[in-house]
Amino acid sequence: MHKLFLVISSIFGMLSVALGAFGAHALKDKLQSDGTLDTYQTAVQYQFYHTLALLAITLLMTKYESQWLNYAGYSMTFGILIFSGSLYVLCFTGMKWMGAITPIGGLLFIAGWLFLLLTALKSM
Repeated sequence: MHKLFLVISSIFGMLSVALGAFGAHALKDKLQSDGTLDTYQTAVQYQFYHTLALLAITLLMTKYESQWLNYAGYSMTFGILIFSGSLYVLCFTGMKWMGAITPIGGLLFIAGWLFLLLTALKSM
């Protein structure tokens, strides 16, 4: 399982850098003019933070066998897809209703951190 999350975190990390650079250079004027630059930056930041968390989970999987780590990895993965993904769609399409989906991704991030905590408590 850890290899899957290593691949996923590598892809998300690469995309975080590419989307951040793309937003800062190619999209900056468009995103500033329609007021979505802050939203776009939030999407990139949360994607990057949770990509690093997913990478840490991957590394922990090599030391600990825990179903909680699997849950944490999936929660972070789907959290990135839903949280950041919905914000990207909102920025590129203007579909404001996508903002209603974003909190689901946030809840998945919280669940991922909770599962990581449970892993730590179980290993003590």
